[in-house]
Amino acid sequence: MMGRKQSDGNAGFLRAARDGNLEEVLEYLKGSTDINTSNPNGLNALHLASKEGHLNIVTELLNRKANVEAATKKGNTALHIASLAGHEDIVKKLVESGAQVNLQAQAGFTPLYMASQEGHSEVVKFLLASGANQGLSTEDGFTPLAVALQQGHDKVVSVLLEHDAKGKVRLPALHIAAKKDDVKSAALLLQNEQNSLELQTKSGFTPLHIAAHYGNTNVATLLIQRNADVNFRAKNNITPLHVCSRWGKLNMVNLLLDNNATIDEKTRDGLTPLHCASRSGHESVVDTLLERGAPHSAKTKNGLTPLHMSAQGDHEDCARLLLYHKASLNEVTVDYLTPLHVAAHCGNVKTAKLLLDRKCEPNARALNGFTPLHIACKKNRIKVVELLLKYGASIESKTESGLTPLHVASFMGHMNIVIYLIQHNANPNTATVRGETSLHLAARANQSDIIRILLRNGATVDARAREQQTPLHIAARLGNVDNVVLLLQHGAAVDAATKDKYTPLHIAAKEGHDEVAQILLEHEAQHDMTTKKGFTPLHIAAKYGNIKVARLLLQKDANPNAQGKNGLTPLHVATHYNHANVAQLLLENKADPHATAKNGYTPLHIAAKKNQMDIATMLLEYGAKPNAESKNGFTPLHLASQEGHTDIVGLLLEKDANVNSQAQNGLTPMHLAAQEDRVPVAEILSKHGSETDTHTKAGYTPLHTACHFGQVNMVRFLLEHQASVNATTKVGYTPLHQAAQQGHVQVVNTLLKNQASPNAVTNNGQTPLAIAQKLGYISVVEILKPVTEVQVITPSSEDKYKVVSPETMQETFISDSEDEGVDDFLPQSPIFGKPISEQHVYLPYYEGQKMHNREDSISLERGGSASPLDTSFDKDYMDAQITSQSFHAVYSAAPPSAGRLPVGTEANRFSSYSGSSFSTSFDPDNVPVDKSPVYS
Repeated sequence: MMGRKQSDGNAGFLRAARDGNLEEVLEYLKGSTDINTSNPNGLNALHLASKEGHLNIVTELLNRKANVEAATKKGNTALHIASLAGHEDIVKKLVESGAQVNLQAQAGFTPLYMASQEGHSEVVKFLLASGANQGLSTEDGFTPLAVALQQGHDKVVSVLLEHDAKGKVRLPALHIAAKKDDVKSAALLLQNEQNSLELQTKSGFTPLHIAAHYGNTNVATLLIQRNADVNFRAKNNITPLHVCSRWGKLNMVNLLLDNNATIDEKTRDGLTPLHCASRSGHESVVDTLLERGAPHSAKTKNGLTPLHMSAQGDHEDCARLLLYHKASLNEVTVDYLTPLHVAAHCGNVKTAKLLLDRKCEPNARALNGFTPLHIACKKNRIKVVELLLKYGASIESKTESGLTPLHVASFMGHMNIVIYLIQHNANPNTATVRGETSLHLAARANQSDIIRILLRNGATVDARAREQQTPLHIAARLGNVDNVVLLLQHGAAVDAATKDKYTPLHIAAKEGHDEVAQILLEHEAQHDMTTKKGFTPLHIAAKYGNIKVARLLLQKDANPNAQGKNGLTPLHVATHYNHANVAQLLLENKADPHATAKNGYTPLHIAAKKNQMDIATMLLEYGAKPNAESKNGFTPLHLASQEGHTDIVGLLLEKDANVNSQAQNGLTPMHLAAQEDRVPVAEILSKHGSETDTHTKAGYTPLHTACHFGQVNMVRFLLEHQASVNATTKVGYTPLHQAAQQGHVQVVNTLLKNQASPNAVTNNGQTPLAIAQKLGYISVVEILKPVTEVQVITPSSEDKYKVVSPETMQETFISDSEDEGVDDFLPQSPIFGKPISEQHVYLPYYEGQKMHNREDSISLERGGSASPLDTSFDKDYMDAQITSQSFHAVYSAAPPSAGRLPVGTEANRFSSYSGSSFSTSFDPDNVPVDKSPVYS
């Protein structure tokens, strides 16, 4: 009796689960009902609820730990049953609860197979996303894809194909069918209008492109029968014929051509199918294309022919076929590269020999004059070098810049080629148009072994380039100690001078190579040799702040007080460039802090002008005179005041600088502060007793100067400090006359408010009003007219008014430029059509340059582009001409490196001789040379 009751209870529980009665299910579970109980077929409550789609029952059962993996007698789990029924929400719940997606029931059925069989595409998608393996088949060998095809479920077929077994690529289903040559799938998919024959991948490929890539003629035939466009242009204008030609799929080539594929179609960069097949070395495809009329002379945008492509890939047989069909041996690209240039670059001896046997030109010159031999030397293709010389290539051929093959090999450091060329009588002393020999270039590229070989084989150690540079100059500049020693051991002149009289020691000093400088000095280099402007290596080290070299030179008794032609000492130079450590070193080694340049400037003058506070302090500590005067009587305080350097002004005044010092023309520091509106400086000067009414030789006070230059702030400051508002110059001008003459309205108003007399007349009887009227300053006239009482005779219109100006610092400054022909002193003749006394010329402080630039450079050896020396040393000639990174400047165009087919990006890769990768691929088109288009 108890057994029957239990059986009835279990049946009721299962019935409640099947019917979706949650309350009744819960009531049964409160009793002793087993949650995993099943009927005679093995179906439990979870199976039944899953089959009927009762998500609430399934959720409750799973929450109460129902066995999610329990199977029926046929081996089906709840997931199998829910998948078969298409209940996506329950499938998701079961998988979330740990159901195994790849569990196989009897006969091998998986949940994915069941969902595919019934056409439940959304369930199929979810199972695939959850790791379902569509490669698992039934005992009869049927896969989910097979049963979906059998049942005609095209959506499921699409989902399964798009989630290919590897699960890496998301291509459209029709493309995958084309890849697999799956005609049945393709036919089914084509029944759906959504699966267009012209549906493209991201790279623009159609299903026919994919079939062409894999040579799948079966599916291609189907696609063509369904009117697929055999000439469809994908991205970069790649057609299916380009693709199958590239991959050597001969049957596909014939199929496409039989169906009217255009045989000479070009990609964006001008590649034809014959280019693609030639580059990849597919002899049978090349032969077929040629026999069917492919143009053997077709050129890409950069002028590459199929023969160039065969030469690139070293495909001798393809090249032979092209030549049999009369392809030109010496056809050139836009950069005049022949197929032999390309073969030389890639080191392709077989193709190069074929071309030479067919009498191609071995000395053909590319755009910049590079021959195949130059290129082989650059790329270290020794076998090609041997071959070219055997066939008559000129060993002394020159590029437009004069480079021989030996120059190129020496620069690149290819020892075996250098030795081979020398053994075949290459001249190591042949010079380029710049006069550089192979030894120069080897030194420039730091090729020590090559230098040694060249020197042992007759290279002139002191060969002079166009600017008289020797290899030792180059080695010194680069700081290569080994090369410097090597050259010196072979007798290089240690004091060889360039056109501008630079020795290797000067160069080492400039670059800061102290080890090189040490070696040069040990080999008796003269540390007192001077450049054209009289600068020693110590001057150069001081300019560039190279303290190690400076210390080394001083230890060798270099003169710390040596003067250039303009009188500059190393201390002047170090001060200008604010190299305090070098200045300290020089002073410690008895550099004269009182040394004067030709214009009388001491280092302290320079420090004051340049606001070099640390150096100024140091100079004063070493006894520099704060009141030292230039030739025109200007002190460091004048310069600091004009520049507005308050700290320097304060420092100088603390060291007893004369605050009222007058230059030869009578200018005081206050005049210069007034000229430049340096009110903070004026305040310091005033606190230290500066007089406000000091007159220059022409009678100008600081107030005159401030008014003349319109410096209203200084005008107010001076008036507040009791400057005489009506002081007159020697020609009778008051500050108001000066302001009126210059048209400074604000200054005129300020002066009138401070009791300036509008009726004052000059020595020639002119009031401020008369001057303003004569010069046409309407606003000033309107201000002065109501307050002017004195009537004067207005000059006739024919009389020209002579502008009167206060004195300015007519200092000259000394240049440290290495250019010859620069005057040591400024001319004292009128400039800009006016006498110098009537110009406002800002103070420059070294003699020898025109006074137009407030930034007073002191370019010791005129570094950079101006000096012939620096033109060559600051910009390596060979860097621009031939380096392993950049071949374009020399070759202009380049053959490809052995590598990959240039499809899609051919224009970029073939336009310059890069020496790196010449290759390209269907890069933007998802079909690289070494990988399939699907998995790229």
